[in-house]
Amino acid sequence: MAIMALSVTPIGTGSPSVGDYVADALRVIERSGLGYRLGAMHTEVEGELEQLLRLVPEIHQACFARGVKRVSTVIKIDDRRDAPSSIEGKVRSVAGRIQRA
Repeated sequence: MAIMALSVTPIGTGSPSVGDYVADALRVIERSGLGYRLGAMHTEVEGELEQLLRLVPEIHQACFARGVKRVSTVIKIDDRRDAPSSIEGKVRSVAGRIQRA
């Protein structure tokens, strides 16, 4: 399973607030059925690589449907094939290391 950190910024909205666009993006992710976690600066989504990559144009389209003319996206993908991987598993792993220190 792969994990993708995704940050999408609509440009030219006329407002510094982008919360409505984030909500639209989350609706796209929810419809996909993939696991995700909203963060303050990006959203993490887990699934097969192909599933994750299919989300990006759908999220862009959701922004364009609101009338923006430009969308900037930053994506980071961890595609681990040698061991199971999940958002919560990665967080638990680091938390456990902190407790042992």
